[in-house]
Amino acid sequence: MSHSFPGSDDISRVELPNGITVLTRENFHSPSVVINGYLHTGSLYEPAGKLGLANFTVAALMRGTQRHAFQEIFDALESIGASLRISGGTHTTAFGGQALAEDAEVVIDLLAEVLRTPVFPEVQVERLRSQILTGLAIRAHETEAMAQLTFDQLVYTGHPYGLPEEGFPETVLEIQKQDLIDFHQQNFGPRGMVIAIVGAINPDQAINLVNQHLGDWMNPEQPTPPALPPVIPLQELTVRQVVIPGKSQADLILGAAGPPRSAPDFVPANLGNSILGQFGLMGRIGEAVREKAGLAYYAQSNLSGGLGPGPWDVSAGVDPNNVERTINLIQAEIRHFIRELVSVEELEDVQAQFIGSLPLSLESNFGVASALVNLERHQLGLDYYRNYTAMIKAVTREDVLSAACHYLDPDRLGVAVAGPEVDGGGYEPDHGG
Repeated sequence: MSHSFPGSDDISRVELPNGITVLTRENFHSPSVVINGYLHTGSLYEPAGKLGLANFTVAALMRGTQRHAFQEIFDALESIGASLRISGGTHTTAFGGQALAEDAEVVIDLLAEVLRTPVFPEVQVERLRSQILTGLAIRAHETEAMAQLTFDQLVYTGHPYGLPEEGFPETVLEIQKQDLIDFHQQNFGPRGMVIAIVGAINPDQAINLVNQHLGDWMNPEQPTPPALPPVIPLQELTVRQVVIPGKSQADLILGAAGPPRSAPDFVPANLGNSILGQFGLMGRIGEAVREKAGLAYYAQSNLSGGLGPGPWDVSAGVDPNNVERTINLIQAEIRHFIRELVSVEELEDVQAQFIGSLPLSLESNFGVASALVNLERHQLGLDYYRNYTAMIKAVTREDVLSAACHYLDPDRLGVAVAGPEVDGGGYEPDHGG
């Protein structure tokens, strides 16, 4: 089974002279080609006082180029049944697309065009600004979104992860067209770019197409990725409540900074997270909080595992009057989780689930393209998926406990609650946005 997974013998990997890494894998059982990848630019690269600039710039890339107007770009894609999307992030800007094999060059050409020669038309910039501001206004009234925003600010105080990529209304209002032009000129470039192409296309042909349309791209101004500062751990359970009047549900998130994907204990932490709040009916958290106590509409744990120390947290949607009881019960489950080994059965169940789900994730061209990008982003090695089963089986109960103890302390968590104001509970409401 593992030999059907992508590996070093059927993944072509080439680094172009300008710093672009191309990964390809052919699959002529499907007539389509999927493109996936990223550039090294995102909100980490924003200048001070320009929060939301990277997100704004990325959203504007497909709104007009030196060769094509906004509508012409989408007409070109629609006429061949193809797609192209670009989205911003903290560390990177992601892109993806799909087309029939004979139209793959059209998508790669358009991708190169919007990345290299956007013109940021004034009319489109203002339309985007209105859309972003509308989204931020909606965010301010969504309990789940405000709980996440508040949690990030609490756990990542003084750290880039504590800042929302979309910015705030006051920062978005300050961004001008020239800011978009400057950010693009200074930060968009080929160095560190990764593009995966999977489907009914010969690897040499795919690499040649990328080289043809992106191989001569250069940007001497492109900066090196900035280093992340350390996360300062909380010293006690710290609760912050955001009051959103008129809501019937409260959303809460509690947790701490977890391992980056490159951490040696990420895989044991990921298996442990599944036991804690994912497997079956949302693991131990779901069983204790939702099924037995009936306190939550949903309750689960989440582990991010990105390029930096993303959060390991528990989220729940509850009746506002059940917030304190829910927090206490989740704390109790985490305390049990870091004090005792998980059972043999629990670990074997999640190991089987992880191993069994891998073939499903690699059934499509999209899944394989995403997997190839993942290999490169986290430097996992081309044979990672061939070795995956053995790696998962090698994780022990002691490994899971060690990872849990490393990142989770029930008495030193950040807790964010967003919803209507509730009397009692001993929590100091935060009426700020």
